[in-house]
Amino acid sequence: MNERDKIVEDNLALVHACCKRFRNRGIEYEELFSAGCVGLVKAVNNFNPDLKLQLSTYAVPVILGEIKRLFRDGGSVKVSRSLKELSLKINRETQAFQDKFGRSPTVSELSKNLCVPEEKVADAINASRYPISLTNSGEDDENRQIDLPTDDIMDKLTEKLALSEVINLLSNDDKKIIELRYFKFQTQSETAKVLNMTQVQVSRREKKILTFMREKLSV
Repeated sequence: MNERDKIVEDNLALVHACCKRFRNRGIEYEELFSAGCVGLVKAVNNFNPDLKLQLSTYAVPVILGEIKRLFRDGGSVKVSRSLKELSLKINRETQAFQDKFGRSPTVSELSKNLCVPEEKVADAINASRYPISLTNSGEDDENRQIDLPTDDIMDKLTEKLALSEVINLLSNDDKKIIELRYFKFQTQSETAKVLNMTQVQVSRREKKILTFMREKLSV
């Protein structure tokens, strides 16, 4: 297993945590997880350590974006002809690989053998929902589907990361209002004094900020 695949496997719990937010909303969990895995692969491929962010902080919005795309598309991903053709090639290559090595190939191995970018391979796998492991190590548990359980703390972490991303979209003044009101637990009057505003101004601005944040956090 190469380093990239190990990073993906180590962070699959993030995908499960994100998927749990969308259970019982009309789309099967398997489809949610498949879309989430595509988002995780994209996040790992595009992650830039120079941003001084944790991978999880960067990955969660990408994972959520792929999952929310399912809802925007009505639960079905529109598959192009080229993606369908690639899916057939992946199926054939997977079978040949399994016959030769006795295990399923990883995304990076499929990418190399088919001369196709890893993100394209991941998209084709997601579109076909073919049972190929994204991060199979080829060891004793090679035929076992990866299904990592998540604790309640992961749900809390996911919510916290998503909230952090939305807060980062606010202006500095709006961030200050949220910080004083919801992290330092000051009243609107106390917040108004700190920011040289009136209580009414704080109240009106706070309502607009919360409306904006709810919209960004909703599907």
